Amino acid sequence: MAQTTSQLTSTIPELLQGLREARGRTLDLVADLDDQQLMGPRLSIVNPLRWEIGHVAYFQEFWCLRHLQGEQPILAQGDSLYDSARVSHDTRWDLPLPSRQDTLSFMQQVLDQVIGSTSSATNKRIDGYDLGYFLQLALFHEQMHDEAITYTRQTLEYCAPRFTGTTTVAAGVEPTNAQLEGDAHIPGGRFILGRSSGASGFSFDNEQRAHDVELGPFSISRTAVTQGEFAAFVEEDGYNRAEFWSEDGWRWRQTTNAEHPVYWRPETRSRWLRRHFDQWVPLEDRFAVLHVNWYEADAFCRWAGRRLPTEAEWEMAASCEPSSDGNSVGTRKRVYPWGDQPPTPALASLDWRAMSAIDVDELPLSDSAFGCRQMIGNTWEWTSTDFGPYPGFVPGPYKEYSAPWFGNHKVLRGGCWVTRSSMIHNAYRNFYTPDRRDVWAGFRTCAR
Repeated sequence: MAQTTSQLTSTIPELLQGLREARGRTLDLVADLDDQQLMGPRLSIVNPLRWEIGHVAYFQEFWCLRHLQGEQPILAQGDSLYDSARVSHDTRWDLPLPSRQDTLSFMQQVLDQVIGSTSSATNKRIDGYDLGYFLQLALFHEQMHDEAITYTRQTLEYCAPRFTGTTTVAAGVEPTNAQLEGDAHIPGGRFILGRSSGASGFSFDNEQRAHDVELGPFSISRTAVTQGEFAAFVEEDGYNRAEFWSEDGWRWRQTTNAEHPVYWRPETRSRWLRRHFDQWVPLEDRFAVLHVNWYEADAFCRWAGRRLPTEAEWEMAASCEPSSDGNSVGTRKRVYPWGDQPPTPALASLDWRAMSAIDVDELPLSDSAFGCRQMIGNTWEWTSTDFGPYPGFVPGPYKEYSAPWFGNHKVLRGGCWVTRSSMIHNAYRNFYTPDRRDVWAGFRTCAR
């Protein structure tokens, strides 16, 4: 049965505080950029940031004020400017967008009205969805765009973001001397893939309709692939050996002339630098590899004699516990790899805390029941699975969230160092086309 109430663990005051915090983060992410940077070059993988921050406010207004409460638009031309389902990506640089100051004023007006109207909207429902649901939808939407703005800053070689206010970004995690190696063996068995209808917390439509899946035994790497491991693939001429690439992957590699990950450059024959926002830094061997697309991950696996996990395998490794006899997985599913406790800095690298990838050996408290480390945070992880609906899929109110992307995207799991800790969990499904290298994505591997 599809979720039709918010089923939130957060109260309305907590959600409103979350919206305030997210808006502060959004503003911090663009505050230091000049007007030219706020528009940026016309690229297929980014939005003009002046459009994007206006779109974030428009989305919040549309669902929390207009859709739920029937209020009139704040901007008469808002639909023609900011509705991402109507406004073609390529035209967003050509729109008569409000000025920077007018955009910021619109953003504040929307937030003020949403906060001010909650008392009169508490008991309202549209098709069974309540105020809490739409506040959470708007919050997660803004948090996703804050992640996208961060990778836009990386793509366009802007400096690393700086944050003000009450949220403090901590220093990076100190590296460990103990290297975690080898595979975790998962005995397989039956488990429920996705969010069950009785699970607490918000879930998107593509996570719902949880269903039984049966998997055979498999072995999955305990950590994500490191930069050092990926460098070995590059240095063995992996990008120029067609036998390691799928047909589509080889076509992509030839079209782009890719020779290594997009933000790497050679310093010497066997030493690499990587670009971190606007700075070039020496490649850290034990950091998780980032900014590799699905084709690159798949080619590495073929070179290494490995394979990408399916999303069901990934979720089983992250969520399940061994049965009492150890011959299969048990019936309990964890919300997070380490259990049901929400993420903390000791459990996951999220929320910009490290301001980059971290060493894959860190955070031993993050281990799953089977010993897989950092399955939440640090880097999104590609799976072999095409993004599609679960059986019986029913779109949520925001019908454009999932369904338009079924079939030509790949599923990623786990979140990255920019992902908000309030949003991510074991069943969360992200999705991108297999050619995208700009997102904070890496992967872990399975034995063939």
